[in-house]
Amino acid sequence: MIFQLVRRLHIAPVCRAADSSLLAKLRKKTGYTIANCKKALEMHNNDTDKAEAWLNDQAQAMGWAKATKLAGRSALQGLVAVKFNKNHGALVELNCETDFVAKNDKFHRMIEDATAACFKFAHTNLTSKGPVTKMELDSEQLGNLSVEGGKKLTEVLALFIGSVGENAILRRAECWKANDKDVKIAGYTHPAPATPGEYSAGKYGALLAYKQPGDTEDIGRQLCQHIVGCAPRKIGDKERDKPAKNADDEICLIYQEYLLDPSYTIEELLQQNKVEILDYVRFSCGEAMEANLPGVEKQSLDTVQTLQ
Repeated sequence: MIFQLVRRLHIAPVCRAADSSLLAKLRKKTGYTIANCKKALEMHNNDTDKAEAWLNDQAQAMGWAKATKLAGRSALQGLVAVKFNKNHGALVELNCETDFVAKNDKFHRMIEDATAACFKFAHTNLTSKGPVTKMELDSEQLGNLSVEGGKKLTEVLALFIGSVGENAILRRAECWKANDKDVKIAGYTHPAPATPGEYSAGKYGALLAYKQPGDTEDIGRQLCQHIVGCAPRKIGDKERDKPAKNADDEICLIYQEYLLDPSYTIEELLQQNKVEILDYVRFSCGEAMEANLPGVEKQSLDTVQTLQ
């Protein structure tokens, strides 16, 4: 009896070996390496909740260090995501170093969380002034938004960097709110999802604010498709802007040939469907952006741009 007790004490490990089924589940749920998941389970006697919490803590600690270390590395891959309803819209860009990481499920979850945070911000924080209230968020402002559960996006980003070991950047976002009942907001990303919905992600994206009466077919999505595909630089004004001599060089939206039916110009399409475009924004993943101008202060989160 004493011999058996001593024998048990001799062979009993300080921590239980990781259970293979729990290891597989933890690996699938967190995406961390098998070695790290195994270590976490062994340290916490196969308590998956504690093991997951430890992994997240480790990843975040590593993430902050890696974020600082990798900050200078180019990150031009990634995704653009949009979320919208009739009265609110959010457009977000999240960058990483490689297209491989951009296809990672964690990357997709992160940009979806970021877009949801911006969409919520558009609902709760934008002041109702003029037909449309808009706010552009830079990387720092975007990172200060909170996701479901209370974590800031910067913390979520650190977890992500810690798990993939690659630089990632919350680059920018647009938050829009329609204040006038006659104003609608539409959004689109390309490649388009198989089933159109309020949320989607791709390499290109657009938000559109427009007016259109209810007695005509809504063409907001089609206009967003055109904006993504033809990249106009401005809406255009008939009194100040003249059509380009070559249609392929046209930068004014109203003078461009309609992408889905080149027999029409956008101006003709708008007249036919009684549409008035108020504003639009287009993101192309990894595109160059103008540097901050000297003397121009960055907006705070309680300062918004209002479209008059």
